[in-house]
Amino acid sequence: MLIPLTALALVAAALWPRAAQRLGVLLPLVAFIALTSVPLTTHAGEWLERHVADDALVRRHTELGDGLLPWALGLFVLAAVVWWAGRRAPAESGQGGSGMRWSALPVRIVVGVFSLAVAVGAVVDVYRISDSGAKAAWHDAYSKTATGSADGS
Repeated sequence: MLIPLTALALVAAALWPRAAQRLGVLLPLVAFIALTSVPLTTHAGEWLERHVADDALVRRHTELGDGLLPWALGLFVLAAVVWWAGRRAPAESGQGGSGMRWSALPVRIVVGVFSLAVAVGAVVDVYRISDSGAKAAWHDAYSKTATGSADGS
């Protein structure tokens, strides 16, 4: 749940500097918590894989889970960049230097595109992992025909 939340907050903060200022240090903090939760979650999935009967669906779920760490790392790095740039923007706004500022449109576009791409990739990966987990948990766990009579008895 933290990965999609972080992705949404990152995109909002990258596209709207005011959102970055409002989120403040919360953005990289949540991204860091999400990043650190990925190895814990994948470790739990690998433990489960070792403790259930050989099942291709469970194996697929754990394999997909192993691919989430790079997306979570990307979210964290971009969240830190957006937070850092948002902090520096007010200090730089009074300077008359010719250097690139966070408020400069090309910088915001590049960071926004990267943030959107990583956020979409992370959310799609979480969806795929969750879907494979649901399939692994529910396959052969229900009857394809209704049980009981039509009148409820």
